[in-house]
Amino acid sequence: MASSPKILVVGVGGIGGCASGILAEAGYSVHAITTNGKLLDALKQNGCEVKGRREPLHVLLDVSKTPPENALYDYILLATRPMQVEEAAEKSKPHLAENGRMVVFQNGLCESRVARIVGAEKVVGGIVAWGASKCEPGVYEKTSSGGFSLGRLDGSTDEKLTTLSTILECIGPTKITTNLLGARWSKLALNSAISSLGTIGGDRLGTLVRVRRYRRLALHIFTEAVAVAKAADISLEKISGTIDLNWVALTEKELQLKLGSASLTAKHALLLGVGLRYRKLRSSMLSAIERGRKPDIDFLNGEIVSHGEQLGIDTPINAAIVKKVWELSDGDAKPGKVHLDQLCALALKSS
Repeated sequence: MASSPKILVVGVGGIGGCASGILAEAGYSVHAITTNGKLLDALKQNGCEVKGRREPLHVLLDVSKTPPENALYDYILLATRPMQVEEAAEKSKPHLAENGRMVVFQNGLCESRVARIVGAEKVVGGIVAWGASKCEPGVYEKTSSGGFSLGRLDGSTDEKLTTLSTILECIGPTKITTNLLGARWSKLALNSAISSLGTIGGDRLGTLVRVRRYRRLALHIFTEAVAVAKAADISLEKISGTIDLNWVALTEKELQLKLGSASLTAKHALLLGVGLRYRKLRSSMLSAIERGRKPDIDFLNGEIVSHGEQLGIDTPINAAIVKKVWELSDGDAKPGKVHLDQLCALALKSS
């Protein structure tokens, strides 16, 4: 492999834009593609600006609507929305080097979808443990610290994986996991709480997490996700090496408690800490709905519901969340805390 691997970034929203800019500043050979004409023009004319870091950056970026003809890349980083991941993989497949890797940055469980297109041996899962937003075309903000967990579907490691880990260190701390599916499910559960509550409530996480009943609602989301994972015989990984969802999930006794307990107090304190870390985070699904785009809810809470149905596990809270988000998307309701209060009442009733 060449001493300077060639990298293609597909999609320059919050995560893809920040990653492209930071990698380019670090001296890597990066080319980014986007089909958004306004964004493409801004990046070409003004370069890529990334804020929210200790040292903001402003760097020129090679960017186009499609990859240069006949160009081959050692790593193709898929940073589109989940519902676009298969199309992105199909279109960029001809540009993947013979021994290259396609890296899945999407939330949800998208590795298997990409594996059907390029083969499982060429797929790397990249679990993103930091937040980012696009402030305006070509201007991004890294809204929280964190790095990546990288892994392959079969749990193995190789030189391409370790090289990728080294490359991504300039963005944030990177580790390799031999339990990608367990790590994916843990992140899925976390995103299903953070993103869906922010979408339905119409507010940033820092505001919502201060409300005890909304934290309790998040605990119900986690509890259903853990139940489905256990039924599927998936061994959940700790999130960021510290958050153990097997412990966070409500016990049968805690589900019956209407008031607090020592264990519940500890779980609420943990959620407050998570909320503080991601306090600036605004749900990308909410932004999508506001722009008239379809939300990615089927790739988040919808995965918990569909897998639960296959395994005979009831997931009433996640099912209600999926329904509500689609109502918001269809214009049948507007984001607001009244909807979260209704979900809180459902969670209390179903306990």
